[in-house]
Parts: sequence; C-alpha cells; structure tokens
Amino acid sequence: MNPLCDRCDKIVYPTEKVNCLDKYWHKGCFSCEVCKMTLNMKNYKGFDKKPYCSQHYPKTSFTIVADTPENLRLKQQSKMQSHVLYKEEFERNKGKGFSVVADTPELQRVKKTQDQISNIKYHEEFEKTRMGGEGLPIDACSSQGFQPPTHSPSYNYDPQPVHSAAAPQPSGSRKRYKAIYDYAAADEDEVSFADGDLIVDVQQIDEGWIFGRVERTGQQGMLPANYVAAI
Repeated sequence: MNPLCDRCDKIVYPTEKVNCLDKYWHKGCFSCEVCKMTLNMKNYKGFDKKPYCSQHYPKTSFTIVADTPENLRLKQQSKMQSHVLYKEEFERNKGKGFSVVADTPELQRVKKTQDQISNIKYHEEFEKTRMGGEGLPIDACSSQGFQPPTHSPSYNYDPQPVHSAAAPQPSGSRKRYKAIYDYAAADEDEVSFADGDLIVDVQQIDEGWIFGRVERTGQQGMLPANYVAAI
C-alpha cells in the first residue's frame, strides 16, 4: 500500500516519493515550512521532523540528539569567529575595491612596451645629436666650457620582444556560479538574486558562504553557497 504525503495527504507513488524525516512526500511537496521553496536531500534542514531551507531554519540549540553540547558550542564559536573575520576583512577592503588594476598582465605588457619605445627614441635622439644633426656647434660648446668627447661609445640596442607572463589570479576571482533558487538578502552585507542569475567574481568565504557579484544587477555581497551551483 502506498503511503500518504505528509504535506497534501495524497497518495505518494514510488516514482515521485521522497522518504525523509520519517515521513513520505511528493517531490514537489518537500518544501520549506516558511517560504515554501522546493527542497532536496542536499539542501534541506530538518527541525521537529519538518523541512526548512537554510535561511528559515529555526535558530535553536540542541536540535540534533547526536550533537553534544560541547560540539554545538565549538561549532557555534567557529562560525562566529569566521563571521567576525569576514566582517573585519570586508570593512578593511570596503573603500579599496577588489580589482588591482595596476597589476593586470595587459597593463604590464603596455607599460613595458612604452618603456621600450621611450628607450629607442632616446637612443635615436642621442645618435642624431652625436652625428651633428641637432647638436650644438663646436664653437658654441667651447664658449660654454663644453669639451667634445674624444670618442663615443657605440650603442647596439637590440630590443627584445616582450613576453607577458600570465600573472597568477587571486583564488576564486574567476569562478562563475548560477543561482538555483531565489534569495532575499537578510543583512546589509548580503545580496539578493533570482533563480537563474549568474554570480561572477566569486570568492569562497567559508563552508556555507561566498562573496560575489550578481551579473544582472551589478550588486555584490555575501550569499549562501547552497543556493548556487558552479558552472
């Protein structure tokens, strides 16, 4: 006999059955008790045998029997330290931005090329002056106390091609993610996004949070890692 869905009290057939929290659900009925977002076995959190998303999970202690008070205390302390460190780093870099323009490989190549061109022009002007093209007459040099050099060093300048080595990129700065659920920011340093949005310039903060920019809105901030998937 097929069981009944805990959400809609209708029969759950094997092809659409989700067995979780000692109950049976339709796949579409297995959703958060608060926001009704559809969940799966990877992103749900159970409380009192009811499923919740990570944002609406009740903030209570000793929710799992297997968690000892000491383990819960250490877990909470580690999470608080991670959040404090992130806040300090975020405040320190808030006014600086996150792009180091002067150190990009392309700007380094342009700078080296400009230096080479300047050096070549200097030697061209020096050779013209040495050959008398634009230099002062010998009489004028003598009258001002200048003595013409007895011999001039030869400059065999052979510019080498510029090899722009790819500078190592900061870890996580090129990662792209795609939102798999809608998310509304719950704090001032978080960012909202919609299902299907692209998240770029991602930096891993800790196991549950990342920092990134929503390509559609241009806003950047913290967002939950289990609401997005790498692409």
